[in-house]
Amino acid sequence: MNYFSGVQALFVLVSLNVVASGHVCGFEFCPKTKSNAINVHLVPHSHDDVGWLKTVDQYYYESKNNIQQAGVQYILDTVVEELLKNSKRRFIQVETSFFSKWYSEQTKTMKKAVKKLVAEGRLEFAGGAWSMNDEAAVHYQSVIDQFNLGLKFLKDTFGACARPRIGWQIDPFGHSREMASIFAQMGYSGEFFARMDYAEKNTRLSTLTMEMIWKSSVYLQNSEIFTGLLYRHYGSPPGFCFDIHCTDDPIIDGNSYDNNVNKRVDDFIAYLSTMSKSFRSNHIMVPMGDDFQYEDAEVNFKNMDKLIKYVNNRQMEGSKFNVFYSTPSCYLNELHQLLQSWPNKTEDFFPYSSDTHSYWTGYFTSRPTQKRFERDGNHFLQTVKQLSTLANLTSAEHKEALSNLRQAMGVMQHHDAITGTEKQAVAHDYDRMLFKAINGANNNARNALRVLTNLTSGEFQSCLELNISVCAITQSSANNIVVTLVNPLAHSSSQYVRLPVSKENYQVTDENGREVPSELVPVPLEILALQHRSGVTQHELVFKANVNKIANFYIRVLPFPRQKNDSINAQTKPISENDSDEFTLENSLVKLVFNNRTGLLKTIEMNGVTENIHQSFAIYKGFRGNNGLAENRSSGAYVFRPDGDIELPNDKTTFSIYNGKNVKEVHQHVNDWISQVVRIYEAVNRVEFEWLIGPIPTDDGVGKEIVTRFTSNLSSNGTFYTDSNGREMLERKRNQREFFKPDMTEEISGNYYPVTSQMYIQDEHKRINLLNDRSQGGTSLKDGELELMLHRRLLNDDAFGLGEALNEEQFGTGLIARGKLFLILNAVHKNPACTERLTQHELHLPFYKFFSKANTVPSIVQHMIPDFTDFPESIELLSLEPYSTNKILLRVENFNSCGSIQSFNMHTLFKSLLGRQIWEVTLDGNMPLKHMKRFKFHPDGTGNIPSSVNYFSTPHKPMNGNYTMDVSEFIVTLLPMQIRTFIIRQE
Repeated sequence: MNYFSGVQALFVLVSLNVVASGHVCGFEFCPKTKSNAINVHLVPHSHDDVGWLKTVDQYYYESKNNIQQAGVQYILDTVVEELLKNSKRRFIQVETSFFSKWYSEQTKTMKKAVKKLVAEGRLEFAGGAWSMNDEAAVHYQSVIDQFNLGLKFLKDTFGACARPRIGWQIDPFGHSREMASIFAQMGYSGEFFARMDYAEKNTRLSTLTMEMIWKSSVYLQNSEIFTGLLYRHYGSPPGFCFDIHCTDDPIIDGNSYDNNVNKRVDDFIAYLSTMSKSFRSNHIMVPMGDDFQYEDAEVNFKNMDKLIKYVNNRQMEGSKFNVFYSTPSCYLNELHQLLQSWPNKTEDFFPYSSDTHSYWTGYFTSRPTQKRFERDGNHFLQTVKQLSTLANLTSAEHKEALSNLRQAMGVMQHHDAITGTEKQAVAHDYDRMLFKAINGANNNARNALRVLTNLTSGEFQSCLELNISVCAITQSSANNIVVTLVNPLAHSSSQYVRLPVSKENYQVTDENGREVPSELVPVPLEILALQHRSGVTQHELVFKANVNKIANFYIRVLPFPRQKNDSINAQTKPISENDSDEFTLENSLVKLVFNNRTGLLKTIEMNGVTENIHQSFAIYKGFRGNNGLAENRSSGAYVFRPDGDIELPNDKTTFSIYNGKNVKEVHQHVNDWISQVVRIYEAVNRVEFEWLIGPIPTDDGVGKEIVTRFTSNLSSNGTFYTDSNGREMLERKRNQREFFKPDMTEEISGNYYPVTSQMYIQDEHKRINLLNDRSQGGTSLKDGELELMLHRRLLNDDAFGLGEALNEEQFGTGLIARGKLFLILNAVHKNPACTERLTQHELHLPFYKFFSKANTVPSIVQHMIPDFTDFPESIELLSLEPYSTNKILLRVENFNSCGSIQSFNMHTLFKSLLGRQIWEVTLDGNMPLKHMKRFKFHPDGTGNIPSSVNYFSTPHKPMNGNYTMDVSEFIVTLLPMQIRTFIIRQE
């Protein structure tokens, strides 16, 4: 293999002028095209997964080649070498995480050469985020963060010339409307992808609708973005893979007996002729590359040079094809110049089906504990970013720790990480990476809280096992414990706090010494019985806390028992056969009625609405056979394909009732591996379902997928609603799609959609909304019914490349998962999504808990806490974080989707953040908003086509000012669902 040797590198760099071009970067560096030809844009690329079959480092360094031959460092070595040899060559790089690692290892001379390639558009960044993120299981906050990370590296390293103009989402397994909206809000002019339901793709191929204008938001102005589907996945054309991984013949020219130029050119032109019939313009884009290709880029480029030369020579014989090296943004620029119209798109591209029996809807739920751990990572990242900003942590150690956590979270967004579609060894490495980053950044949180409170020696420990009632600092005793709560949201919030403790008499006081009502609730027996659970605490102390930004609460054990009327302990209610058929759990806002014989939920009453709602668990059994053929394909990490109808557990549910003053619970034991706590809190308008599933038994040799169903009498008319990455809600019609008639051979899995944060059904009068704590697959297979998949354990691979079954184990047995669902029953409003949005934010970013030992309750250094009191209720703090030296990034969102425009004055906040200058930037945070200028395309059916090219710019005047401005000039207005991002330079 001919890698980039030091001698070759020295020769190339010395022989070239490595000073970056003085020209302004832009489309002037794109190749020239011909108006009277079909212009073929060859796009050399390598798709480099940030972990999949191998770990991130194994892919970078090319270890474990017995699993997959892939070495990203050598790809970049040899690609740069070949680009420097010929100014016409092009290459696109997507994953900034790999590139940044490679670039940090280069010499100054090589870095100058790379900067020249970037400035001249010969090395172009597409996408540009830390990884190529998934679009089903990701939350929009984490997507924005990882684009901020990747694009900031590119800006800081190469300047404005490196900023991507298009999204290159070629491998995710379905595409969300919110991702398109994010691209539009970042100023991208278009996006391209490769996966689409095979039935839809066949329809689009035959109707000239492979490229379209996607209206990516119901609420946001100028949300349209050009979207293109690649003709044949993202690999090179059949027979034309010029890579060391391939076996296709090279182009043999000269006097060789094996000269095959005419044959190869004939075949390529035939391919182009067929391909061009599916596109509207005289431009077509042909990817040249695939997974981890270009390790020896000379082989690729030498053959592509010949292909271009000999195909273009045919023009002298009347050929209409003009072939050249290009990039996706150059291709899009040519389409923009054509002034023609394009089809419309309004919904999303879920679910994705690759054949009759393969709906890729299983990965919506795969690896449920890892999906939850990623949410925990985001929760901690937002908390640490805010604390680092407030405490002004600027040391190199603090910056490195925060950067490591950002990078780990960026990797977790990858379409083979958050999806759960990686090998088990890689999943362990992702967990290791994130765990290490969280532990490293905990030092930031500790140091910040020592500045922001007067507890200057506090431990401020995080407890990552609170979901199983384990916390090291309260293990032996919770006496003299300070619980520090950090509220990542802008507004003060009241939430119930739970911490594992021994059964003693506790008193909880706030910072002013006032007692806070509290009570003890037993930990479920199923949690206590968990194998290898390190904690011995059998109870949880529950109290209600109101927190603005940071608040401390003091826990101490009383030396004497409380009076009987001070009851702090939840009481067990015994059930006898003489009791009625029903029992109730009730507080001031919610009433739950249960069947006394089954222990299952029967009726819910809240918000002035009553509905019979039955909740149950059920099992889909896996398809037994799998030989790689579609008709025998089983459920796997990607695919959900149940074998037969759903089954209910045969075991009879047993239960116990805990009836406290502020918290009331029913502990349900369904069988040896399914249990649940149904819980309501006083003055909280929702019902909480905390489920525990596993180890899923496989003694019968069959894999299983576990769901929960909520069944009601609502007449939902075949319609349900799911969120798009935690933002806007999309209407789903059972067995229907927006553009095409789907193949519903697999009717169950074909009606599953990603549920990132919530889903609901409604009729004319009532709405049932479910909110979840991680990505899951969900559906409504019958009117009045909501179904969410919670856990999966499978014994067969689904034959899409992973090569192993999704059979997660821990401590030598099947994986046990625990999580929460939240149900809200309400009357129907004009826009139902607005009612639950605030709840969604509180569930996504609840108080973060830190624990210290102390003899008194510490106070907060109030002058260091910014003032968010001017924020209207529907304006939320999406980001507050260090951006660079003396600069912070502030991102605010109007989550109100009910048509209400919100305004507030930012001056007080600006002043409290010690601001001297402020300017507005694009969503990712790295380009002044006033510079945003992206292509506007003309949709079909909208009248006359304009005579000149049009562009989108910002729909409002970007804020740009400083501390000398009048207070009235700091007014910020946000339309419904609008996000605005600012950089503030401090003193």
